[in-house]
Amino acid sequence: MIGRFAPSPTGPLHLGNLRTALISWLHARSVAGEWLVRVDDLDRVTSSIEHETDQLAALASLGMTSDGPVVRQSDRFEMYHDAIHTLRRRGHVYECFCSRREIREAAAAPHGDLPDGAYPGTCRDLTAAQLAAHDAAGRRPALRLRTEGERIRFDDLFAGPYEGGVDDVVLRRNDGVPAYNLATVVDDAAQGITHVVRGDDLLAGTPRQRLLQQLLGLPEPRYAHVPLVLAPDGARLAKRHGAVTLADLAARGVTAAQVLSRLAASIALCAPGDAVTIDELVPRFHLDAVPHAPWQLAAADL
Repeated sequence: MIGRFAPSPTGPLHLGNLRTALISWLHARSVAGEWLVRVDDLDRVTSSIEHETDQLAALASLGMTSDGPVVRQSDRFEMYHDAIHTLRRRGHVYECFCSRREIREAAAAPHGDLPDGAYPGTCRDLTAAQLAAHDAAGRRPALRLRTEGERIRFDDLFAGPYEGGVDDVVLRRNDGVPAYNLATVVDDAAQGITHVVRGDDLLAGTPRQRLLQQLLGLPEPRYAHVPLVLAPDGARLAKRHGAVTLADLAARGVTAAQVLSRLAASIALCAPGDAVTIDELVPRFHLDAVPHAPWQLAAADL
């Protein structure tokens, strides 16, 4: 098994990120597998080396370090462009000139069981005259995947059987930056990733990645989408909710060891308040034992 954790360096990791990372790390370690860290820094405007350094330090403070060199997506654009070229050569790519407003309006319309933000294919059948007019106006296109109503079925190791449709997902933005779904499948294949543990908010988008893997002839990892951590108000955990990062908690006198204990207790590997080391958790871990309900923090926790 080769697992991975791939955060975007746009801010510090919070308890939800760290809990998912811990489950991913334990899942790999429980079968003597490898665990890799990849930095998903496609967008250099929102990413920073300072956040990357902070994130890696946070993981290390809990005992999680990559078993191989830390890979950065910003160093791998040539691989992504090669994959897009392959798809384009096979007739799976078209140019999209929609503005952000037009995309938002199109994505807001219902599209059956497609994932949130699905694109309905507005630009997929532009005429030669329309393409020429956009070019003359200086509009730079994004590149999208031309889908054909595919439905993708797979067995998630945690969520169980899942089926979903795939929309015409972006492959490359109009500024030339490769998009997340394309980069992720290329990287997973290049790194030999066999298992991906991540938050269940990404489950609905997974059929997009499975289809890209199939079209590119890439290996298809097994996925396990685990519940998120929720704030006391029931919303997804975020910085605005209070002491949700290691730095926040340290300022309140909570040590990294105590955070590890809290995270371990949330996945039923120890009793609340028990002193544990991360290595002690390995033989106790089994993915099936992770609670299926989200971990909702109490106000006192923050």
